[in-house]
Formats: sequence, C-alpha cells, structure tokens
Amino acid sequence: MLILTETSAGYALLKAKDKKVLDSTADLLTPEKVLSSLKVKAFSKFDSAISALDEVNAIIDGKVSTKLANLLAENAGDKKKTKLIVADPKLGMMLIKECKSMGNAINSLPDMSFKIISDSTTQDLYRTVRENLPSLLPGLQEKDLSVMSLGLAHSLGRHKLKFSADKVDIMIVQAIGLLDDLDKELNTYAMRVKEWFGWHFPEMAKIVQDNIAYARVIKLMGFRSRASETDFSSVLPEEIEQALKAAAEVSMGTEITQFDLDNINALADQVVDFSEYREQLSNYLNARMAAIAPNLTALVGELVGARLIAHAGSLISLAKAPASTIQILGAEKALFRALKTKHDTPKYGIIYHASLIGQATGRNKGKIARMLAAKAAISLRFDALAEDREDVATIGLDSRVQIESRLRGLEGREITTMRTPVNVRQQPKFEFATQRAYNINADAVTNGISKKSGKRKIEEIDSDEDEVPAAVEVAAADESDEDEVEQVEEKKDQKEKKEKRKEKNEKVEKKEKQEKKDKKEKKEKKDKKEKKHKKHKTHA
Repeated sequence: MLILTETSAGYALLKAKDKKVLDSTADLLTPEKVLSSLKVKAFSKFDSAISALDEVNAIIDGKVSTKLANLLAENAGDKKKTKLIVADPKLGMMLIKECKSMGNAINSLPDMSFKIISDSTTQDLYRTVRENLPSLLPGLQEKDLSVMSLGLAHSLGRHKLKFSADKVDIMIVQAIGLLDDLDKELNTYAMRVKEWFGWHFPEMAKIVQDNIAYARVIKLMGFRSRASETDFSSVLPEEIEQALKAAAEVSMGTEITQFDLDNINALADQVVDFSEYREQLSNYLNARMAAIAPNLTALVGELVGARLIAHAGSLISLAKAPASTIQILGAEKALFRALKTKHDTPKYGIIYHASLIGQATGRNKGKIARMLAAKAAISLRFDALAEDREDVATIGLDSRVQIESRLRGLEGREITTMRTPVNVRQQPKFEFATQRAYNINADAVTNGISKKSGKRKIEEIDSDEDEVPAAVEVAAADESDEDEVEQVEEKKDQKEKKEKRKEKNEKVEKKEKQEKKDKKEKKEKKDKKEKKHKKHKTHA
C-alpha cells in the first residue's frame, strides 16, 4: 500500500508496512510508531519555486504532471494492482465543472496498475503524516519546510489573484462593491436617525435636509432646549443656524429622556463615521482608477469605469470585450427579454450613467452611447495592454473632446465640458415658505335655491373687494387653455387606443367565429360521410 503525499519540497511516496493502516490510525500517536508503520519509498524534489507552483496548479486542476507521472511509473506494481492512497478526491472540482478527481486522473494513465483510495477514511492518516512529516523525510528540517510552504502559498496566492503592481484591478472590484454597500447602509441609518429624533424635534428635518449635517447637529445640540446656546457654525451656514434656533423655541415635539438621547447619539456617531469612511473610500477608488485605467476614467468617470470593470470581472476581460458588449454591459436581463419577445434591444447599460450620455437628449443618447462605447474599448485596450505608460490619459482625453464636439453638433448648444466632482453635497439655502391663506371672498353664497327650477341664484359680491388684476386673469386663462389642450390630446390618445383595442378584439372574435364555422362544416361533412358509408353497408 502506497501513500502519495504532496509537500512544498516535492512529492513523497510512502509505503505502509501494515495493510490495515487505515483502520489503525489511532495507534499512530508518536513519531516512533509512525516511523515503524510508514517508510519513504521514493521522493521527487521540486527543481525550483516556479516548478513547485506549476505542480500545485496541476494538482488543483486535477491533472497529473510529467514529474508525478514519472514517479508513479517507477513505483507501479507489475503483476497486481497496488493500492494508492490520495489525499483529496475533490481537487479541481471547484474550478472545472467536469474535472476528474486526482485519483481518477491517475487511473487514466497508461501502463499503471493502481487501485485508488481517496475517500473520507484517509483524512486521519494524512493528518498523522503531516504532523510527522519532518520525521518521515530525513534531511528535511521543520523550519525549512515551514519557509518553503509559506513561499509556495504566497506564489499560489499571487497566481490566483493574477497580482501585478501596475494593474491591481481586483482592488477596484472590491472597492466599488463596498462603496455601493456603504451607500445603502448609510441611507438606512440616516433615515432611521431622522425618524427617531423627529419625535423630539420634527421641524429640524425640513430645516437641515442633509443627512450628515443632521447627524452632526444632533451630536452638537443634544436636546432641542440647548439649541439657543449651541454654536453650529462648524456644521451649518448662518441663515440655517438662525432658522434652527428659532424653530427649537416653538417646537411641537415630545420630550425624551437622557437614555433615549444616548441611543440616538450612538446611531448618529455611526452615520458620521460611515460618511467619513465613505469619503475616504471614494478618494481611494479615484486614485486607483487614475493609476490603473486613466484613459477610461477620463472618458466615463471613476464610478462608471469601476462598475464596468467590476461587472466584467477584471480590466483585461473588459479590454477583450467588443464595443457593442461594453455598450449594453449591465443590461443583460433587458437584452435577453427583448430577444425572447422580439422587441427592441436596449441601447445602453452601466454606461448610461456617464456624464456625456446624461447631457444628450432624446434619440441622441443612443448615438452618443454607441460612440462612447467605441472610444471606451480603445481606451481600455491601451490601459490594459500598453507597455509605454507615458502620457497615460492622452487617448481618453482626446476621445472625450471628439465626443463632446459630436454632441455639441447634435444638440446645437453648448455642453458642460468639465465633469462635476462626485459626491459633493451642499446644504441648500433655507427659506421660510409662507402658507397660502384661505380666501374668504372666494366663497359663493347661495340664496333660496329652488329644486324645481334647477337654477342657482348667487348673491353678487362687490367688485371692489375681490378684484383680480388683469395680468393674473390672462395668465390663469393661458394656463387653463394649456390644460384644456392637454386634456383634449389625452382624450384623443385614449380614444385612439380604445378604437385600436376594439378593432383587435373584433378581429380575434371574427377569427374565432370562422374557426368554429370551419369546425362545424368539417364535422357535418364527416357525419354525412359516415351515414353514407353505413347506408352502403346495410344495402350490401
């Protein structure tokens, strides 16, 4: 019975003296007992760190390398099948759907007679082998084995992540995912703070509309009774601060205890901390995008570029995609639904949120999206595959200028050439909104309405008291005319739709009647034929 052991130094083939070693692993508790039961039959050392990485990748993929095949061929049994214990039957199953297990792959080798054992019964045996590996392999120190294992683990990690100092696109994928999650959590927490503190100071929600400023005001002020003696200059503009203090004096909110306020403050701290971390994460993402995909960033922006990379999986995968794929990336559901129902396919996906498409109107959006996707494909290939990284954003900036010129020609107006900074929120200026007063003079007073006559007699009101300016009357008339035109058009559209629906239903009914008629005629013909056939039979 042979035991195949993969180490960071090489392949070891151990021979068990007792065939019942799988059943008696509980007895192998000391190195002496392990040495008496197991013996090294062959050891194939890895030539270098690169060779070790290739061998490990082959094992993960469920393949037998040349080195391992030679080792097994040299120690294969001649007459009868030798039992070979393999550590894990599921190696490579996570990466390749129809991959063979390690044991089955060895069995497929020609001129080898092995009976593979690779089930759960081997786990205890391999645990014992790993614990006593330095004792089983003479000349291999435990310290050296640990260093080699660490180096191989780092090499394997770099290989899996396809690590590169220049293109750390996996960091962008993680950062944009975390940024989206943070936005959701931050919005949920901020709404909860407003709802919770709103019971104590309901007027504050209309005065301080920014969520982060709202949480900071709670931390500074505490109870609304302290608003007059609190300095909000570090958080709010002067006019909003005055409005807040005035509203606190006449607030209709309920009273809360210090215990309630402590819990609200704890939640407000979470909102402020999340907002600060979100800003830091946004700056990190901007810096990463500028370093990894500068041309794509100059063309579509940091957030849209990062979402495109995350959706594709990596920068190189996105660079390999054609412009048509980049254009509808993110709208896969709509695309397949349109193909299934034979409707128009979508014109854009994630790229729709780019500032250049946002400035286009109507049908021009589709044209600009197509042009932007084509330029983005060129920029991506330069970012991913170019060796010369000097003047890195030149292609992206030139492409943006061309698209802006094209957009200006299509729209026939000036457009915004510089992108506005992302995630910059300004506190809106607070203004007291005067409520509309009730107009008593607008009431109509009835005087002796007769049910029989059906005519209403309205008391005349002095024209001096409720005289309406002529300009206001004209404006009101214009508005009413516009409303009437809109209503007429809407009714016309509804009527046309109704007529179309009616025509469609009539066609369907007509078709159904015709089908019924045809069925009836066929049935009558069949009945006549059967009667005629029976009649001939009786005469015969």
